[in-house]
Amino acid sequence: MNTQEEVNYERIAKAIDYIKTHFKSQPNLDEVAEKVNLSPFHFQRLFTEWAGTSPKKFLQYVSVNHAKRLLQTEQANLFDVAFETGLSGTSRLHDLFVNIEGMTPAEYKNGGSELTINYSFSETHFGSLLTASTEKGVCYMAFHEDEQMALTLLKAKFPNASYEGKLDVLQQNALFIFQNDWSKLKDVKLHLKGTDFQLKVWEALLKIPMGQLSTYGKLANELGNPNASRAVGTAIGSNPIAFLIPCHRVIQSSGTFGGYMWGNTRKTAIIGWEQAFVRD
Repeated sequence: MNTQEEVNYERIAKAIDYIKTHFKSQPNLDEVAEKVNLSPFHFQRLFTEWAGTSPKKFLQYVSVNHAKRLLQTEQANLFDVAFETGLSGTSRLHDLFVNIEGMTPAEYKNGGSELTINYSFSETHFGSLLTASTEKGVCYMAFHEDEQMALTLLKAKFPNASYEGKLDVLQQNALFIFQNDWSKLKDVKLHLKGTDFQLKVWEALLKIPMGQLSTYGKLANELGNPNASRAVGTAIGSNPIAFLIPCHRVIQSSGTFGGYMWGNTRKTAIIGWEQAFVRD
């Protein structure tokens, strides 16, 4: 089922792909609009509605040079300033309110036979999403192109759990973030299966403010193990919670965005959208 939101995202994704590929030539509005089969007027309006900024500014936000400048920012100072000026309840620090609880071995032994998992499908700014939760919190959140495949991947993680197609309050609180509503984030709870190291990495991701970026090396340093960049990258790659645990905010030290479990174009779209949301 193609909702208007899906159609719009697909058009924007196609435009972002073109912008990424032709960044050095700085494509103008007419050129990008032609590639997505829209008039310049309609493309400008659709893009601005979606990203909250013009295609020209968005192009700046997804450039390597802009990313490099962000990587030089002292995030600790930003945290302090935001908190001191009363921004602790806004998007800039919203991630600090998300609570992670690690599953006990008993909860996921024998393929999750002790777990009852509710799941639901929804449409977001960045495409279709599957969200799943236990009685303790959201345990899985993933973008997808096919509902059946998405459900198969979820069940592969907990093959012996009991499943019910149901949107519960835990999922709803987490999904409010896609409506730019952070009022429920203090109620968001995540119930995750992971090693102690993975949980530490995922918690570190939550400390990267919206509109800022980090690298694998920086995160390794923050965790007190500067030689663990590769292990950090592996933990980031196994993040089970799309968008809410912002692994999309980790890029290569060169300023290039690098890979993303749910697609490089989606990662670029999210980074550019967050930049526009914070700065415009």
